[in-house]
Amino acid sequence: MIQFAQSFPDEAIVVTLSQQLSWSHFHALLPIKDPMARDFYAEMSRIERWDVRTLRQKIAGMLYQRTVLSRKPESVISAEIGKLRAGQLSPDTVFRDPYFLDLLGLKGAYSERDLEAAILREIEGVLLELGTSFCFVARQKRMSVGKDDFHLDLLFFHRRLRCLVAVELKLESFQPAHVGQMELYLRWLDRHERGPGEEAPIGLILCASADAEQVELLQLDAKSIRVSEYLTDLPPLPLLRERLHQAIEQAREQAQRTSAAHTD
Repeated sequence: MIQFAQSFPDEAIVVTLSQQLSWSHFHALLPIKDPMARDFYAEMSRIERWDVRTLRQKIAGMLYQRTVLSRKPESVISAEIGKLRAGQLSPDTVFRDPYFLDLLGLKGAYSERDLEAAILREIEGVLLELGTSFCFVARQKRMSVGKDDFHLDLLFFHRRLRCLVAVELKLESFQPAHVGQMELYLRWLDRHERGPGEEAPIGLILCASADAEQVELLQLDAKSIRVSEYLTDLPPLPLLRERLHQAIEQAREQAQRTSAAHTD
């Protein structure tokens, strides 16, 4: 109880959380040493109505460390958690890198169609990994542009972001050329599929690997495009934890350099 009082000193926040979370939820949150991560899990549990088992799975799967949010400066993280308390999700809290797709059971050589088919076969588990607000819309979404037809691998809708999410699957490493393809898809969806009151579509390029510097130079946030790796075979937990820690540190250092350059 002393640890609980130290971890959650704001009575108003505790009152709000306790309307949705049980003592078992708080008990699962207490071992988390990073207060930003603890607040993130608490608010996401409340918003997405996670049961205790789901919360423990998200913590064990290092969900916070895989979000774009965790790689932002602390001031930005604090502001985003404030939005979470108001029930507002942003793309930085929704999208993550990498995605864990080990549940698909893919081994050895497989094609993009194999990956796509496995995702649909295990759609319940995939939606749990993507986030509870994702809704499946279409597979191989046909888009006619001029005389040509294009096919988007997967199309989802995110209820809380109120927007379509276009997903392209790539077996190879991320290539800058993938961005142009996704931009075409997003503009087509914006013109032909975006409904009244919806936000602009967002693109997610899921690839086997991605060079962080290439992704950063392309400034994809301004284009509403996200690039994430997927893992169909998880490495040992210590190695994965170290990899995520390094990615977070590199992203924060890059943000500091960018901020300093703009100041100069």
